Parts: sequence; C-alpha cells; structure tokens
Amino acid sequence: MRIMGLDFGERTIGVAVSDAMLLTAQGIKTIRRSPKELEELKTMLQDYEVDHIVLGYPKNMNGTLGPRAQATEEFAQILKEEFGLPVTLWDERLSTMGAQRSLLEADVSRAKRKQVIDKMAAVFILQGYLDYIRQKNGQNKE
Repeated sequence: MRIMGLDFGERTIGVAVSDAMLLTAQGIKTIRRSPKELEELKTMLQDYEVDHIVLGYPKNMNGTLGPRAQATEEFAQILKEEFGLPVTLWDERLSTMGAQRSLLEADVSRAKRKQVIDKMAAVFILQGYLDYIRQKNGQNKE
C-alpha cells in the first residue's frame, strides 16, 4: 500500500508518493495541466501501486474556503470517479511556503526552485498526512 500526495494548481499538479511503510514522502514529478493529466496520474498510480490519494486542500489562512478550494473539491470528485480510490482532502496551508523555505535553505537557484516547487509542496502535503496517521495510530512513540 502506498499513498499519493497531490498539489493541485491552475497550471500544474505536483506529485509525491509514500514509501511502502508509509513513513516518508518522495517527490515524483510535476505534471503540466492538460487533457492528458488523468492518463499520467493513472500510470503513476499503477506504477507505484497506490491505493489512496491525499489532495492538498487550499484553505485561506483564516480557515475559510475560496474558489481554489471549490476547484479542488471538484478535482477530488473526478479522481474518485476516474480511479475508484479514496481521496482525502488535506489542509495545505503553508505547504508551498514550507517547500520554498526548504529550497532556499538548500541554496537551490530561482530557476530550479520554479521547476520543483509544486513537487516539493506535494511532498509537504503527503508528509503531513503520513505523520498525522502515524501519530493517530500511536506509532509515533519517542
């Protein structure tokens, strides 16, 4: 069992996948939005044997929902219907900022950051969810 994390944007979709033990998230790629995006996702779902999708849910900082959240809800419904997998909407506030900060700390050039930011945001989204389910299941004993 693996979980796929998606950062759904207007122009791109960042993709991350968990390891088989559901401990870590790895960035896979950034998909350009197009009529073939579902085909690309389907291939990755099969290649990585994914059985659950976590979709970043863009809430406003005050917790309200805007037009991007509605578009994300509609995309979640498309994913459920197309792939027959559970889709969890996961609060993505600060995921892009966290990804940006990590890339800046790693001294990644501006051009390279632009290429990987959505994939890194997907990693932050998925890692947050993985940490949550591990804690919820009591597996985070330190």
